[in-house]
Amino acid sequence: MNSIQVASKPRDDGFRMPGEFEPHDGCWMIFPERPDTWGIDPRPAQRVFADVATAIARFEPVTLCVSPRALKPARSMLPDDVRIVEMENNDAWMRDCGPSFVIDDRGGVAGVDWEFNAWGGLEEGLYHPWDDDDRVAGQVLDLVGARRYKTALVNEGGAIHVDGEGTLITTRSVLLNPTRNPDLSQADVERVFHEYLGIDKTIWLDIEAEDETDGHVDGLCAYVNPGTVMIAWHNIPNSAEFATCQSVYDQLTTTTDARGRQLEIIKLPLADLPPLKAAEAREIAPQDGTYPRRAGDYVWGGYINFYIANGGIVFPCFDIPQDDEARQILRQAFPDREVVGVPGCRTISIRGGIIHCITQQQPAGRKNRI
Repeated sequence: MNSIQVASKPRDDGFRMPGEFEPHDGCWMIFPERPDTWGIDPRPAQRVFADVATAIARFEPVTLCVSPRALKPARSMLPDDVRIVEMENNDAWMRDCGPSFVIDDRGGVAGVDWEFNAWGGLEEGLYHPWDDDDRVAGQVLDLVGARRYKTALVNEGGAIHVDGEGTLITTRSVLLNPTRNPDLSQADVERVFHEYLGIDKTIWLDIEAEDETDGHVDGLCAYVNPGTVMIAWHNIPNSAEFATCQSVYDQLTTTTDARGRQLEIIKLPLADLPPLKAAEAREIAPQDGTYPRRAGDYVWGGYINFYIANGGIVFPCFDIPQDDEARQILRQAFPDREVVGVPGCRTISIRGGIIHCITQQQPAGRKNRI
């Protein structure tokens, strides 16, 4: 199958971006191997990726994109029901370099192919080159056989959350960053969201972003359903994390969505994880021009970075007592879904993201199934 690149806009063709809680045809991932991200020996990280894929495959089909170099280890770690396709890549963050899928009311599925510049281009990007990653979205859409809408907006999937009913949440620190879209105004970006994702209202969060993504929204919150947002929460006052979480809470509780609803907020605590250990830092092979990982760096414990599957929630576990608290909150928020934790996710988190960051859902349609 091949995608068809079209010159029209998705909204004009009847498409919208659905919420992640809507039905899926499957999930897409990339197998990790880059030594300056995943380590001199990438096998521990690869095993956690395999565990994530296996957990999601209980609920929906999973396709793993794997470079020719890593086909053998990938097949050895994955169950037979996880499909493997050969695809060159620069790194394994499918959420950010993959397509944002859109659907119409006739059962059609298409995809938006954003410009990808490794979270900041030559000035602040995490690695160079990123050309293989920039081609991932188009190749995924080729495999699906879905219509491809190409846009010049630099964006990553982790920078946006939608409710499927016309509301999008993002951060100014990402989309309006001069390393992403230096020549675009807020109104320009909103226009792209309106035309390509069917968005009627964009909620802009202002945060002090110090992470390598410049403040991806999928580290701050997630939609449970239209009108209900779960946010990351930190219980220690006077900490930098508490200040950020409180700011997000204040901003979301003083706005309304595209349908005029006040948002219901559910708090999901962050895990309190030890800083990056010297042994962990030594395992990550540094290269010129890539993001450094140093002993003592903050390690993000973002339970909020979960994946919503058909009938399931797959969330990161760090093998600490807080995992059980997070599981209970997720069960209460998603009573009709089975909540499944994946242990060992510190192995991913020390590289800058967790489960939501390494996955991309393909919404259900009567056509274009995986």
